[in-house]
This record gives sequence, C-alpha cells and structure tokens, in this order.
Amino acid sequence: MPTHPQEPDRAAPDRGPQVPEGTGPGLRGDLPQPGPLRSEAASGGPGPDAARPAPAEDEHTTVIRELEDRWRRALADLDNLRKRHAKELERERAVERSRTAAAFLPVLDNLELALTHAGSDPGALVEGIRAVRDQAVNVLELLGYPRHAETGVAFDPARHEVVGVVQDPDAPPGTVVEVLRPGYGDGERQLRPAAVTVAKRE
Repeated sequence: MPTHPQEPDRAAPDRGPQVPEGTGPGLRGDLPQPGPLRSEAASGGPGPDAARPAPAEDEHTTVIRELEDRWRRALADLDNLRKRHAKELERERAVERSRTAAAFLPVLDNLELALTHAGSDPGALVEGIRAVRDQAVNVLELLGYPRHAETGVAFDPARHEVVGVVQDPDAPPGTVVEVLRPGYGDGERQLRPAAVTVAKRE
C-alpha cells in the first residue's frame, strides 16, 4: 500500500509573546501620564522664594534695629551724664563746706584766746567775746548773709518775725521796737528772719 508523504504541519505563525487582554499598548494611553512640573507660584501657592522676606520688610527691620540701638545708647549716655553730674555736684558741695568751715577757724581761735585770758582780766573777756562776735558776723556777711538787727525801722514781713506787740508812745505804730534775735540774709538767701517786737497801732 503506497504511502503518501505526509505534509508537514503548518506551523502556526509566531505571534510573539502573548499580552494579556486589556494590557496592551493601546490601553496605556488611557492611563494618566505625568505632565510637566508646574511651579507653585503659577498654581497660586507659595513659590520657592516665599520663605524670603520682601526687600521692604528687610529695610524696615534694619531701620528698627538701628533706632533701638540708638535709643539704648542714648539711655546709657544719659545715665552716665546723670552720674557724672551727681559726682560734680557732691564735689562742689564738699568744696563749699570746706571753704565755709575754714572761714570760721579764726573765730574759734579768737574764742580760745578769750577763754585763756578770762581768769586774769574778766573785763577783757567781755571785750574779747564782742570782738569774736563781730568777726563771725563779718564772715557771714562775706558769705552773702548780712546781719539784720535794726530798730526803729518799719516792720517787714519778709525780714521780720513778730514775737510780741508792745505799747510804746515814742515809737510810731508798726515799727520795730526791739530785736530779740538778729536775722541773717535777704530774699532767697535768707538764713532766718529777725525776731522782733513791734509797736502797737492805735
């Protein structure tokens, strides 16, 4: 029985690797593709320079800092000036006290001399004390505090302090009859007013 040569099986065409349905290249285009990056500034959000202060804000901050520094320096200068003035004032007061005390040293020296000779001549003691009194009055006058112990003058409330009113027919009413305690100084430089008695008005 003759045999016919068998035709080789027709091979199925090579279709390549099978791709599951629904995952082919045609469907990839349906997926969202990443687009170009957009800056946040373009989208309305803060951009990369949002953290940096505006130039105007930098300028205002610098000015404020400079003003604060000047203010602190001015306060420090004022405090130093106040301290320096206080020291100078205290030094001037010390100098003035020393000058006044030195002016009274001769008065004390004469008092000691009068007391030393008091036993030998009591009359000389009275004269010595009177001389010392006059010397002290002169010192006060040189310092700007003249003595006021006048009688027969009109009463002046700025210079006199009334401690009594007397009836004196020989004295005009309202005049100083007697000075009980002398006054020293005038006006703003008055140490104290004179204590006096005044003639009574009729």
